[in-house]
Amino acid sequence: MKKITSEQLRKLYLDFYAERGHSVISSASLIPENDPTVLFTTAGMHPLVPYLLGEKHPAGNRLTDVQICVRTGDIDEVGDASHCTFFEMLGSWSLGDYFKKDAIKWSYELAEKLGFDRDKFAVTVFAGDEVCPRDEESAECWRAVGVREENIFFLDRKHNWWGPAGITGPCGPDTEMFVDTGKPACCEDCSPACDCGKYLEIGNDVFMQYFKDADGNFRPLEKKNVDQGMGLERMLCILNGYTSVYETDLFDFAIARLEELSGKKYGEDGEATAAMRIIADHTRTATFMLGDVKAISPSNVDQGYVLRRLIRRAMRYCRVLGVDFSALTVLAEMFADKYSSVYPNIGESKDRIIAELAAERDKFAKTIEQGLREFDKILTHIPVGTFPGKTAFRLYDTFGFPIEMTEELAAERGYTLDREGYEKAFREHQEKSKAGAEQKFKGGLADGGEATARLHSATHLLGYALRKVLCDDGIVQRGSNITPERLRFDFNFPRPLTDEEIAAVEKEVNAEIAAAVPVVCEEMTVDEARASGAMGVFGDRYGDVVKVYTIGHSKEICGGPHAANTGELGKFRIVKEQSSSAGVRRIKAVLE
Repeated sequence: MKKITSEQLRKLYLDFYAERGHSVISSASLIPENDPTVLFTTAGMHPLVPYLLGEKHPAGNRLTDVQICVRTGDIDEVGDASHCTFFEMLGSWSLGDYFKKDAIKWSYELAEKLGFDRDKFAVTVFAGDEVCPRDEESAECWRAVGVREENIFFLDRKHNWWGPAGITGPCGPDTEMFVDTGKPACCEDCSPACDCGKYLEIGNDVFMQYFKDADGNFRPLEKKNVDQGMGLERMLCILNGYTSVYETDLFDFAIARLEELSGKKYGEDGEATAAMRIIADHTRTATFMLGDVKAISPSNVDQGYVLRRLIRRAMRYCRVLGVDFSALTVLAEMFADKYSSVYPNIGESKDRIIAELAAERDKFAKTIEQGLREFDKILTHIPVGTFPGKTAFRLYDTFGFPIEMTEELAAERGYTLDREGYEKAFREHQEKSKAGAEQKFKGGLADGGEATARLHSATHLLGYALRKVLCDDGIVQRGSNITPERLRFDFNFPRPLTDEEIAAVEKEVNAEIAAAVPVVCEEMTVDEARASGAMGVFGDRYGDVVKVYTIGHSKEICGGPHAANTGELGKFRIVKEQSSSAGVRRIKAVLE
């Protein structure tokens, strides 16, 4: 199998599906457009959820793209051979057009075009369970294209089922493609479900053929979708016979520069190799965040916090590797040049990327050395075991040390961080701090003005009205955004509301407003709040004591601003009802 570059692989994939009637679409932003439940675009399907749910895509019903993604849930795994925080997903889509036969046929043809030996080609198929039947249709499609029976494996829902993305929504079986590495079987039942390394996944086809409703029932979809995907980094690694993604042309130049700067050889020392990988990965991710079309900047909240954490984590590993912090801007410039032809916004934003990265680097560099010295000093007074939470908070409060950095450093020295003690110290600090205008309400509001307070109070009434009108006590808030002009309220529900239902919701809210009942606030523990029947939104993000607001028939745990009486709100009117993400609806409303 001949070597292939990232540029060649992107082109080969897109051309392959374009020749089969797919429109090539551009990558969406790293910040999801219509999903308040996540910070980043985490998969190729993410930006296409509205179209998978039935909206018409302007480019048609056959699409293909290379989508940029970020996942940070397994950040601690970065440094091994395969994990990346930023990655590119090769994807093709059928929106109610072709289904299993064509999807599987083309997946197999693509695998052959990429040079995979058909004798070493293996697939997995959904085995079926008490809920949904065995996917014999996919298995038969694989047999039809020539996959040997002994290379077709039926696996359970854990391995071969996708979705739904929310509580309800489209879902279905998937079939995954593997290459047999030739390694000996780990046991008699060895299959792609094993972690022994005999089988390497090269792609998958997701068949969205069911809709899961609020009662947990699965009904067949009239309009079925296909999502075919391959990870660019992983495929480059497999196709070129590399042992890690960091040997591909996406990283090799950055690793070479780190070798020059450190005087150490990649692959010879485990600690140095892991440090090079982490620095390269985090800097690449930071480059794309800073250069995104919705430009992210380092901060202490949301996407900005993740960016700040990645930059500071990369700086810590610069110390491990023994290179100057300026390595980050050196690498960022190299990454910007590497990707500018594929993602023009990265090249166009290069100056901003370098400037923001340098500013964050310099800001943290002023405290990191002192903080690290303090950390080492502290360890001389603590026996191996538990690292005190109060001490960890002092490092954060005094030296700007992220708790994640303290936790990592402690673990490396054989300590377990007292996370509970840290959280307690953090809460005590918050209680002592004055609530300034710059502070963010726990309910997600940054503005405590009268107009915003009235609209926020209206969201409580809206939530109650939706549960009553739709006869669904399981409806909860899934996201909220409020300005002085309007409210935006996201909630779990499997379908669009009818005009009659929208009118009924408006009527119910306005009836609560007309009653002119006082807004009652009580402070209690979380357990007491739940025992009282109060609804909550943010799970374990509550502190020890919470505020519970009773507004008419609504009773919720909340930290936002509120009106004193429902009679102050005015007339409630829904201006728009639409899909937000899979299984989530969005209402925009105003008070007149």
